[in-house]
Amino acid sequence: MSGLMSLGLFVAAGLSLLAGFPVAFTLAGVALVFALIGVLTGIFDPAFLTAFPSRIFGIMGNETLIAVPVFVFMGVMLERSKLADQLLQALAQLMRRVPGGLGLAVMLVGTLMAASTGIVGATVVTMGLLSLPTMLRNNYSPAIATGTICAAGTLGQIIPPSIVLILLADVLSNAYQQAQLQLGIFSPKTISVGELFAGALLPGLVLVTLYMLYLAILAFFRPSAMPAVRQEAHQDVSLLNLLNLLAGPLLLIVAVLGSILTGLATPTEAAAVGATGAMLLAAKQKQLTLDTMREVVYQSARISAMVFMILIGASLFSLVFRGYHGDEYVQSLLTALPGGEAGALLIVMLVLFLLGFILDFIEITYVVVPIVGPVLLAMGIDPVWLGVMIAINLQTSFLTPPFGFSLFYLRGVAPPEVATTSIYKGVIPFIVIQLLMLGLLSFWPALATWLPAELYPG
Repeated sequence: MSGLMSLGLFVAAGLSLLAGFPVAFTLAGVALVFALIGVLTGIFDPAFLTAFPSRIFGIMGNETLIAVPVFVFMGVMLERSKLADQLLQALAQLMRRVPGGLGLAVMLVGTLMAASTGIVGATVVTMGLLSLPTMLRNNYSPAIATGTICAAGTLGQIIPPSIVLILLADVLSNAYQQAQLQLGIFSPKTISVGELFAGALLPGLVLVTLYMLYLAILAFFRPSAMPAVRQEAHQDVSLLNLLNLLAGPLLLIVAVLGSILTGLATPTEAAAVGATGAMLLAAKQKQLTLDTMREVVYQSARISAMVFMILIGASLFSLVFRGYHGDEYVQSLLTALPGGEAGALLIVMLVLFLLGFILDFIEITYVVVPIVGPVLLAMGIDPVWLGVMIAINLQTSFLTPPFGFSLFYLRGVAPPEVATTSIYKGVIPFIVIQLLMLGLLSFWPALATWLPAELYPG
């Protein structure tokens, strides 16, 4: 009976989300309803719910999670600074004589935005508003233009300092400790945000390289679909001006990411440096006004409140799920699968990919990963490698038609003449590249584990 109730808990939550109810309140509400049913029928111990207040206090005292609202502030401030607009114009003009130059410029700016903001939705919308009209005006294929923008925007999932990676590091660290305790290791190790950032850095750069290689090959064989930008006399840009524009965001990335990877600062301290740097960049662009600050603070508070409400709802959901012994059923199911560790990992990745169509990364991170994470890590899977695989997997589901979140973000800002089918068609090659990246990581885990081992020995 407990097994059916734990399964019903997931099904009810999924149906409620599909019906359009708010995520945080759906998770908490469905959990309370199932807990009440279990108490009335005598199959659920209400003592599980007494742990809920301590979980909330644990969230409040978690120093890693303090970095989230500060990084959100940094990302929103950079979005409002208009820096991406100027960078895109400068890079596009610098590469205007090259077929596909505008597409490559969009990918480069998207990479810089991803490394600066770490917010997928904001990056896709910003790049869509800035670059899609320009690409269409210069006779780019709608499919190639939209596919490039969606792919560039989702790089915020994997390129540090990504909010996804910060949340994943927190959850996987707890799951790793649980897995070690199950194995009888009573001095468990943890993983830090810095380790996961280091693990994601090389795969993220390889992914960007594969994206740009694809665009370059496509431009070579189909120049008519990615023509050179028409030159206008007043649009010349100097290399010095471009370097001046690039210096700010590159310095910000080095300061934030470098201080975390080298251990000079905690993620929260580095986020504070990033937020200050973002305000300085906005001031340099003459965008740091009182209205801008008011809007940035409001948006940051709204996004952060959403994240933490989902986290609280997911904590209650996981408590009730464990009260019905759902974690034990998941463990027995995964360990009984054919293929052992590889078979279990394949099933989990497939489930996460499918859930990425209906759940945001925050819900998946705090609802699903705590359940499957300890089981996989107890099998001997490296936690950093697993975190990078999950991040790229979720990034792939963000791009996959017909439910990928990035597709909805871009559809919301794309002009009416751009067909939805063009967006779907355009992202398919990038999905193939991401699947190739997952395969590469599967056969060569050192791509994700080498740098963390070098930076954090022992």
